[in-house]
Amino acid sequence: MSSLYTSRIRLFNPTCFIQILSYHSAPLNSNSAARTLIADPNLINLDPTTLRQALLTYRDDWQRAFDFFNWVQSEYRLHLPTDTYNHMIDILGKFLEFHQSWALIQCMRKFPCSFPDHATFRIMFKRYASAHLVKEAIQTYEKLGQFNLKDETSYCNLIDALCDYKHVHVAQELVLGNNENIKLDGNAKIFNILLRGWFKLGQWSKCGELWEEMNRRGVQKNLRSYSIYMDILCKSGKPEKAVKLYKQMQSKQMKLDVVAYNIAIRAMGLSQGVDCSIELFREMEYLGLEPTVVTYNTVIKLLCDNNRYEEALVILDAMRKNGCQPNAVSYNFVFDCMKKPGEILDLFDRMIESGDRPSICTYVMLMRKFGGWGFLRPVFAVWKKMEELGCRPDASAYNAMIDALVKKGLMDMARKYDEEMLAKGLSSKPRKEVGTDESLNSM
Repeated sequence: MSSLYTSRIRLFNPTCFIQILSYHSAPLNSNSAARTLIADPNLINLDPTTLRQALLTYRDDWQRAFDFFNWVQSEYRLHLPTDTYNHMIDILGKFLEFHQSWALIQCMRKFPCSFPDHATFRIMFKRYASAHLVKEAIQTYEKLGQFNLKDETSYCNLIDALCDYKHVHVAQELVLGNNENIKLDGNAKIFNILLRGWFKLGQWSKCGELWEEMNRRGVQKNLRSYSIYMDILCKSGKPEKAVKLYKQMQSKQMKLDVVAYNIAIRAMGLSQGVDCSIELFREMEYLGLEPTVVTYNTVIKLLCDNNRYEEALVILDAMRKNGCQPNAVSYNFVFDCMKKPGEILDLFDRMIESGDRPSICTYVMLMRKFGGWGFLRPVFAVWKKMEELGCRPDASAYNAMIDALVKKGLMDMARKYDEEMLAKGLSSKPRKEVGTDESLNSM
């Protein structure tokens, strides 16, 4: 290798060099030029952070990631820390390469700096559960005695993984069954995980049964328990019961956090009216709890649902004054209930001038609203602003535009947008009513 070529290699920043390697087409464990160029470990200062950054570029190609990981270890003889191994195990698990994952875990045991930890097996639980390999996830927990990790943290991680991937029934059987290793009868944390699992599935009756089971077992419910169950009651159409639960929390002199107040404000608004929810909002502020964007959005939505969008605009302004940046959802609630095109456009302009970026849902909502009223000029204005701000139109945006044009009888222009949508692969078939050429569907 020429001295000039070598000197150029030495000038590379390690991170940049690894990124170049990540796009190299040859396998990294082959005798490629890339391997030859940095055969001398002194050429770059490769550390675990750089390696993890490189692995991120390989996260969708486990074989290249694994080749690269093994090559770096053999080439540099590094004793990598546990979290670097965990990154590699996560990539392998994503592609169901569990045999390779376990081989790495065995290698990790050889050095104190890389010994498997709770995060290692949390990854394994998650990857097994996501692949619906429930038996294997449970068997993994049973092996943890070999690593001195068969404890409450690992058990909670197992239950959490099962619940995250819709295996709540199995998780509940494990918790409520006779588990000789972990005694969690009075542990609210594990029951909160189960509650959240049933909540995510929308199994309201199961949530209620588990809540009663917690009572029977004498589980000391904490703030998290009450917050989850209040949310369950709201989502299942029982906000008045959620308010009762909130009052129970008050009677127990529980110190509520922002999350609990957010749910209570929604429950109060749904069951007793928006004015009661605003009173609770003011109480929260008086107690020194700083409202979040979720808090403000909850109040804005309740006001808009009651056609009080002028008051919602006041809350929107107060948000920014109090240092809480409104998001697209904040504006969407207001846009949805406004009835005057001019006021909507004024608010839309104000939104953008304030640096608040609309979402694709915002653009689609406005185009549908204006198109439904038969106003094409604002539809085009919204579309143009969407392009200017770098938001790529999706199928719903194209269909909103096409619907607005069809309503006005502008079929040629509607066909143009339909053809464009097909060309971008955003639609599987042309819209018949605009007369798009069927042959374009096969392009």
